[in-house]
Amino acid sequence: MDVIDLFIKLLSKKSITPNDGGILDFIQEYLGDFDSFRFDKGEIKALFLTKKFKEGPHLCFSGHVDVVPPGDGWQSAPFVPKVENGFIYARGAQDMKSGVAAFTQAIKELKEFNGRVSLLLTSDEEGDGIGTQNALKALQEKNLLPDFVIVAEPTCEEQFGDAIKIGRRGSINGVLKLFGVQGHAAYPQKAKNPIDMIAPILPKIAGVDLDNGDEYFAPSKFVITDIRAGMEVTNVTPGLLKMMFNVRNSTKTLKEDILAFLQKHFDGLDYEVKLTQSAYPFVTNHNSKVVKILEKAIKKVTNITPKHSTAGGTSDARFFGKLGIDTIEFGVKNDTIHAPNERTSIKEVQELYFVFKEVLKEF
Repeated sequence: MDVIDLFIKLLSKKSITPNDGGILDFIQEYLGDFDSFRFDKGEIKALFLTKKFKEGPHLCFSGHVDVVPPGDGWQSAPFVPKVENGFIYARGAQDMKSGVAAFTQAIKELKEFNGRVSLLLTSDEEGDGIGTQNALKALQEKNLLPDFVIVAEPTCEEQFGDAIKIGRRGSINGVLKLFGVQGHAAYPQKAKNPIDMIAPILPKIAGVDLDNGDEYFAPSKFVITDIRAGMEVTNVTPGLLKMMFNVRNSTKTLKEDILAFLQKHFDGLDYEVKLTQSAYPFVTNHNSKVVKILEKAIKKVTNITPKHSTAGGTSDARFFGKLGIDTIEFGVKNDTIHAPNERTSIKEVQELYFVFKEVLKEF
């Protein structure tokens, strides 16, 4: 079986979050000479395969086998891979069965390595990301945490090889409630309309940068995602306004900074705010061994020097980063992820496999 055969086999498995479609059992058997650990809890599954070749660094490849629901608008069956004009169409083609196939096949063919090689797969990255967290907690107890991690999420933008992610922004979600006094629209002086209160504030907070960013991160921006008030009638002014917002934060902006920002602009008003942090920012130094070796491998295979990025949403890389593990991400282009007719090219999958082969050789 070559990498494309393996890729097509994985794409044929219907593995909508948190269902793994039997992929973890298959890969566990496919890499049968690796020590195997399962960290399954109910429907959420996680597989860790590891092999110590000699004393040395511990490199782990990580990814998820689950996909988002296919949705409508497909020109072919989303779980019946279609090969056409050098592309393979199926749900998960980019995000991220291409990456899983590439590193699994590279590891399958590995004969020697200067340390320990592992593979960690989960079935709920597109959900709550519990599988990887469960696995890392157990691995920490077993003293099996890796030194370096490559997550094969799709990272490239315009052409294969043009970007690796050396970190991710955090994500802070907020709900602010602004209290007024409900009243008759004909007697506004007898009411306190929270819409009137927030109107002069919005230009000062909407889309505002909370920090200046740095060499790794773009500025943390205050993004308002929803504002609502009232009862959808024309003769009653509301007594309550609710605003929802999100901040994709760098390491320079914390929850406390957001609370201070809101206090500055809502001072004197009756309001309450609740913040939840679903992801924490992390960054791997660009001089890390794993960054340098991956860059060299990409350059050798593609003749492209990749840029370093921290853009995009969250991924399971954040759980490794939180533990202080040098973690980076690299995979195929990401222009059709989660979309109808998701696709990736055969050439990209083959080149990703060659990149990972080179990484394993040079590490």
